[in-house]
Amino acid sequence: MTEEKVWIQRAQKGDAAAFEQLVTAYERKVYALALRSTGSEADAADLTQEVFLRAWRSLNSFRGDSTVSTWLYRITMNICIDFSRKKSLQLVPLSDEEGNELPLPDRRTTNSPEAALENQELSRELNTALKQLTPEHRQAILLRDVSGLTYQEIGRMLALEEGTVKSRLARARRNLRNILIKRGNISLPSASKEHERRQENG
Repeated sequence: MTEEKVWIQRAQKGDAAAFEQLVTAYERKVYALALRSTGSEADAADLTQEVFLRAWRSLNSFRGDSTVSTWLYRITMNICIDFSRKKSLQLVPLSDEEGNELPLPDRRTTNSPEAALENQELSRELNTALKQLTPEHRQAILLRDVSGLTYQEIGRMLALEEGTVKSRLARARRNLRNILIKRGNISLPSASKEHERRQENG
């Protein structure tokens, strides 16, 4: 049994200190997911508090069938989606039949100020573009490309077949790429050039 599940079991018996250990372990990850979803540091902080408050209140719903992280991410995404609907974000219907997978900013540390600045600019553009995706597409990208969950984990979380998760994520990435191209503030390779590059690397 993982240490996290031990914390959950102790918390289910009323051990607040054990739950605090869980919060400490996952607070930053939950906040990062909420920030990507809302694009607002203040909203992300509020939603992070709400996530753990809801988790505390629903401790008995955790049966151990999934990992603790999957359980918390499911709560986080449900809260973020509810928040987005309440905020009535304007969603733009988009399609891009020739789009390719879009790389997210490089999370590795770098000593290059230029590289760091490029990542900051791309992060800002991504946050703006993510808001224009449908909640389902935004959710797919956040769970896979930001939180790093496997297709299988996402499928269990959303009650979807693995193939459905993959196709939804592919459409989400195409739409996100198309939004970024239309905004024109960052340079992305065209679909044809990307295809040629992949063939060359082959």
